[in-house]
Amino acid sequence: MTLLADSAPEQQDVAFIDVLDPAFRFTSPEVARAREKHWYAKTPLGLLVLRYAEAKDLVRNPGLIHNGVRFMEQNGITEGPIHDWFVNGLVSRDFEDHRRLRGLVNKAFVPRMVENLRPLMRETSERLADKLASAGDIDFIEEFADQLPLVVMTELLGIPPEDFLTFRTWTSDIGLVFSLALGGDIPARVEAAVTGLYGYVDDLMAAKKADPGEDLISALVALQHAEGTASRDELQNLIVSMIFAAHDTTRLQLANAMVTFAEHPDQWKLLGDNPDLTQQAVEEVMRWRPSTNALFRYAPQDFEFRGEVIPKGTMLLIGVQAVQRDPRVFPGGDVFDITAPRSTPVLQFGGGLHYCLGAPLARMEITEALPALARRLGAPSVTGPVTWRPAIGITGPNELPLRFG
Repeated sequence: MTLLADSAPEQQDVAFIDVLDPAFRFTSPEVARAREKHWYAKTPLGLLVLRYAEAKDLVRNPGLIHNGVRFMEQNGITEGPIHDWFVNGLVSRDFEDHRRLRGLVNKAFVPRMVENLRPLMRETSERLADKLASAGDIDFIEEFADQLPLVVMTELLGIPPEDFLTFRTWTSDIGLVFSLALGGDIPARVEAAVTGLYGYVDDLMAAKKADPGEDLISALVALQHAEGTASRDELQNLIVSMIFAAHDTTRLQLANAMVTFAEHPDQWKLLGDNPDLTQQAVEEVMRWRPSTNALFRYAPQDFEFRGEVIPKGTMLLIGVQAVQRDPRVFPGGDVFDITAPRSTPVLQFGGGLHYCLGAPLARMEITEALPALARRLGAPSVTGPVTWRPAIGITGPNELPLRFG
């Protein structure tokens, strides 16, 4: 189903990595060896960027594009619900078109709206953590990682909490769009998710127009109607993406954090005893096991970078987890350590014009969740089998059976 990359620069001693192998992980020794050889490796999709400095420059390069049409073509999709949602989405828009749609969100999604959610996040995190204290064996995703973003979505977006059972599978499956290249049942799951969310959001927008509330979706619907800077279809597309992003990436980052602390129980005790380490712990968790594990850009024309000519049409796949362990900028980066002060920012939220709008919200949720859990509960341990989403996309465990010590 996936087309091979059209071309790539010729370079000696560049590794080839099959990122389409279901067993591929960015933490494998072959990735570390490839990173030592060169700043990129070749893959069936294009160039996999493995070093931080190059990745940082590329995600901020204003001349590179997202090219949703090309991304869909690489995955054998030229029409249909997935194509129409992705190609017309904010993440696939570039230049002035991106600024226009992003500007609509910026007018409604102001910083104080996020900060006003902090007391709710704190209270919810503490309430859920108290419940876990006497729960024994649990599925952390169901009991905590799903629940905290849902409460935030209810308050921020105006999503009725009783609708969560309706859209929770869709908001999880739609994120697999970045893993379409692996084939299998992924395309069918993404298409079902897109179709379901579009229908849900269509009804939600109509309800917000008829009876607006003090929430972000109501504000966006009112702005779109008053200003006309975006079409109704564009706003519907945007809200579908917002509902997905507000749920899936945050719940997976919380789950990734628990897996990480289960592997490093001494670090969990440090956090519980020293809440002043919270900010460092949040950044270290995202560095070590990010939920957004790969970003991509395309070259709209030939361009020179680091002394090489990157051909037009080349896909540049940023291996986020690999670059965030690059020892050139993260000394001791092959060790998870919440006490290590690191001045280099993580890249999972992207950069430049496409820097993630929801980054402050996600950081705040994790900042409130981790100390609430660590103060009340002993170190987590994984008590059963865990299956994982693909590495080249939004990743994390599908389920997470835990017991807190």
